[in-house]
Amino acid sequence: MSPLITPADLDALRDATVLDVRWRLGGPPGIDLYREGHLPGAAYCDLDTDLAAPPGEEGRHPLPSASGFEAAMRRLGVDDDRPMVVYDDAGSTVAARAWWTLRYFGHQDVRVLDGGLTAWTEAGLPTVKEAPEIVPGGFTAKPGAMPVLTADQAGALAGDGVLLDARAAARYRGEVEPVDPLAGHIPGAVCAPATDNLGAGGRFLPPGELRARFGELGVRAGVAAGAYCGSGVTAAHHVLALEVAGLSGSLYVGSWSNWVADPGRPVATG
Repeated sequence: MSPLITPADLDALRDATVLDVRWRLGGPPGIDLYREGHLPGAAYCDLDTDLAAPPGEEGRHPLPSASGFEAAMRRLGVDDDRPMVVYDDAGSTVAARAWWTLRYFGHQDVRVLDGGLTAWTEAGLPTVKEAPEIVPGGFTAKPGAMPVLTADQAGALAGDGVLLDARAAARYRGEVEPVDPLAGHIPGAVCAPATDNLGAGGRFLPPGELRARFGELGVRAGVAAGAYCGSGVTAAHHVLALEVAGLSGSLYVGSWSNWVADPGRPVATG
């Protein structure tokens, strides 16, 4: 089953739990966007508090604890055996992190609304302002179902396999760094902006085109691949796109924000 779902298929999927995971770096708060209008029945899931632990040396969006994530998902009505759909309005970047985190903690039926809220409204489907009444769920978090990379493993993979840098090219080259204290990239990593996974309307490219794109970057069957970004959010977009393409990859959750927390780690530019 594809990890993506179309608006029409979601509209016909009556028993799914839907999470709105809209978020903006620097604001406005996603909950404000949610209150202006969201998919019927969708609950709001916050990237900073529901999908990540507090920032620190592990990065700006480290993995939440199993108990914390389980409690958050139960509060949002998530069950182990009920289909999940997540969406945003930013090219599925935050939705990809939600998809990955749910999968990492053991949920086996999670999909991303391809094209997000824009695709939904362009299909003529309704939005509402009222928050739904949520019946607490019974989700049980079982960590480890998706592969992750430590900083040392990410550095090694950049030499032994393919480590994709999902940030914009200027950040990869070290020309700008709007968030973290140092600019540049992990030595040996490949510049691969996640925005290039998308085509018209912010929808993912077809599987064949994604396979071709990743092939040009050195990722193919039998080659170990991983991804990182600034804080482990946009990099999940690569893991999702790889799965759409029939490939696989590991996520360096701490990403650049964790890498530069250790002044002993090397930094490359250019």
